[in-house]
Amino acid sequence: MAGSLKDQLLNIGLVDQKKAKKADSEKKKQKKQANKANKARKSGQAVTDEQLIKQQALEKQRKEKQERDRQLNLERDEERRNKEIEAQCRQMITQHKLDVSKDAEQSHNFVYDNKVKTMYVTTELQGQLIRGQVAIAVLDEKFYLIPDKFAEKIEQRLPTFVIRVQPEEEPDEDDPYADYQIPDDLMW
Repeated sequence: MAGSLKDQLLNIGLVDQKKAKKADSEKKKQKKQANKANKARKSGQAVTDEQLIKQQALEKQRKEKQERDRQLNLERDEERRNKEIEAQCRQMITQHKLDVSKDAEQSHNFVYDNKVKTMYVTTELQGQLIRGQVAIAVLDEKFYLIPDKFAEKIEQRLPTFVIRVQPEEEPDEDDPYADYQIPDDLMW
């Protein structure tokens, strides 16, 4: 099989005569434009080749598209990471929530979304809440009690899922009412 690739393709029948001539003419045009650009560069003139301008515009569009795609991928990755973190927090809450008995009579008030909410707990759980050993977790607008160590892990990932009760501060030494404790369950 001697001859050029064009001849071989013509003999096999993969290409017809018109397509071969068209390919030759395109090749000649590209050669002429390349020669013109080389001559212009050698003589120091600016190259105002339309083909070169089109190539630059296409290259710019390709780079812009790559940048947009990269940004979209970053946003998708961030969204996926956020969903994974939320799923982990949800799982921790459901696995480690403390059971509050149905006969719990002690009401515990706390603030959520600038509203005072009430949760009924046992006196033991309320003491743990006040000391900071137990925290309140929010999951789908429902409130659960979880141990402090899991609350810390959740709080590191999604702080909006955990409501902390601030432990009582030690009274000042100069406070004349330090000996008089105000009970948490004081009803007005």
